[in-house]
Amino acid sequence: MADPHITVKDLTMSYGDFVIQRDLDFTVNRGDIFIIMGGSGCGKSTLLKIMIGLKSPAVGDVFYEGKSFWKASDVEREQMSRNFGVLFQSGALWSSMTLAENIALSLKQYTDLEAKEIAELCSLKLALVGLAGFEDYYPNEISGGMKKRAGLARAIAMDPEILFFDEPSAGLDPISSRLLDDLILELRDSLGATVVIVTHELASMFAIADDSVFLDPDTKTMLATANPKYLRDHSDNFVVRNFLLRGDAQPPQENKLNN
Repeated sequence: MADPHITVKDLTMSYGDFVIQRDLDFTVNRGDIFIIMGGSGCGKSTLLKIMIGLKSPAVGDVFYEGKSFWKASDVEREQMSRNFGVLFQSGALWSSMTLAENIALSLKQYTDLEAKEIAELCSLKLALVGLAGFEDYYPNEISGGMKKRAGLARAIAMDPEILFFDEPSAGLDPISSRLLDDLILELRDSLGATVVIVTHELASMFAIADDSVFLDPDTKTMLATANPKYLRDHSDNFVVRNFLLRGDAQPPQENKLNN
């Protein structure tokens, strides 16, 4: 039975008078891997920023377990945000800190754990993403794929209920991208987390997604919400199917007048 974890309601996103998307309504169920997809410039990353509190909506709201995020007080919103783990596109690791020090930041700020306990947790999180023994490495000493995994280790430092990923496969080769997909599935299952991913990587969508929303830059609204495989095979919206079929969808037949 569906268990709504996140609800986006009547949401409009804009920068000043420029509207990016309007009338967004969708639900992310607990434990799902949910994809935010659409063409370039449709507002995928902006939507993610609104969902995690980095940008306020022009209209509408985001609800977590039925509780308003944007009508909550600053203190309440900060408390809700502690249930989030975020992996930014670049990894966003502090270059002057070791991988362990990067992961330890939130643990030092939000817990009363001793230094030894924090060090043990950092090692555990790195081991979970396949980076055991890399505690003392700096970001510039590891590969791009390893930086993504280190960023993921930092995102799961506090055992969050919800993980947000912005283009996690960007810049990775196909094998590294597939390994990251497998890792996301493993972490979702082990943590019991809900996962929201911004991506344009079709292989990743089809491999790991339970549900999705499609944002259209031309109409400036959502055109569909469903499992990406279902939309690829059954959507009656040509724009959606054409995106998911890499431009190979058959255009709708024109109605011909009988002479």
